[in-house]
Amino acid sequence: MPQRPLISPLILILVTIVIDRIGESLIFPILPFLVEPFGLDALGITLLFSVFAAAQFLAAPILGALSDQWGRRPILLFCVFGTAVSYFVFALANQAWIFFLSRIIDGVTGGVVSTAQAYIADSSKPENRAKNFGLTGAAFGIGFIVGPAIGGSLAIINPRLPIFLAGAIALVNVVVAYFTLPESLPKDQRSPMRLQDLNPFRQMGTFLVVPQISGLMVSLFIFNFAFGGFTSVFVLILKNVFGWGVAQAGLVFMVVGIVSTIVQAGLIRRLIPWLGEVRLTIVGFICLAGALMILPWIPRLEPGVSIGVFGSVILLAFGVGIMSPSLRGLISNRVSAQDQGKVMGSSQGLASVAGILGPAWAGWVFSGSQLAPAWQAGLLMILALGFALLSLRPVSVKPL
Repeated sequence: MPQRPLISPLILILVTIVIDRIGESLIFPILPFLVEPFGLDALGITLLFSVFAAAQFLAAPILGALSDQWGRRPILLFCVFGTAVSYFVFALANQAWIFFLSRIIDGVTGGVVSTAQAYIADSSKPENRAKNFGLTGAAFGIGFIVGPAIGGSLAIINPRLPIFLAGAIALVNVVVAYFTLPESLPKDQRSPMRLQDLNPFRQMGTFLVVPQISGLMVSLFIFNFAFGGFTSVFVLILKNVFGWGVAQAGLVFMVVGIVSTIVQAGLIRRLIPWLGEVRLTIVGFICLAGALMILPWIPRLEPGVSIGVFGSVILLAFGVGIMSPSLRGLISNRVSAQDQGKVMGSSQGLASVAGILGPAWAGWVFSGSQLAPAWQAGLLMILALGFALLSLRPVSVKPL
């Protein structure tokens, strides 16, 4: 009889995601202040997001296919180690191009979340996948609570200190996962990587034309385009429009983390059996659209401005918290076990394309009107909801 592990693999995966999110989120509040001395304006900052997404787009489907062939564990270890390297390069950068090099390294090895989600899909019954994907959202939330708090505090001492810490934490994560994380994908459920799996466009195209998930995949793309674009300029909006500094920006991301954790750690697990993934997807998109479209109407000079911004952010975090795991659960439950790694990799590839285009769009729009990325993103959330509704009829699951 095999010995039961001392720590649940699900907990280990969630801790891996928490650490990954801490590293990323502690950079968000300080990024504009860190790169400004190197001549990077709003468009340059958004391009840092775009080059990361471009590298991730090329790599994520390949990593997903490799995880279907070799298992999740080795790919996950490779990705976390690459993330650590990218942070150290970023922290040591003394020229603008080195910041971009760091983001490329991080993007090439940026399969932590998609591989972790495939691991969870392997380890979960179909009826529990959306709930467990909700726990990944809670892990995101915890990372967004801890990360900005660390980043904002240490940046007062030295802006680069939080980045070095993120790299060190990622290295610790590699060591812990190496000694404690078991493989989740049995050998009899693995599938060999085919030549077409090396082409991210072909793999994504395959899943985009599958009737049971095509509308959901388009919806996921639009969401990531709009949300990624908005978040890439959000700190600039807080800085330029509302006059906020590093500490206040960090506090906003902490609020996002707290709300996300509450929703996805506990509330989502109660809401899914009650309302179901379909209704939660719809409500989530409505909340997102409302939160983004009211932001430009918040007064910028009155004492209540902070309350208005935090109200919008709380509604935004709630919308993401109930929509994201529900939408991913719908996608996962409509493909077979053999295709989980590929569909998660393709989903990440779509998110990466959105991450290339979204920040570039937001940076361009921001240069004309600093609040336009918010209300335009709200309209796009309504469009995303429309595409999701096209793929919500019951289907039979079989290998693709």
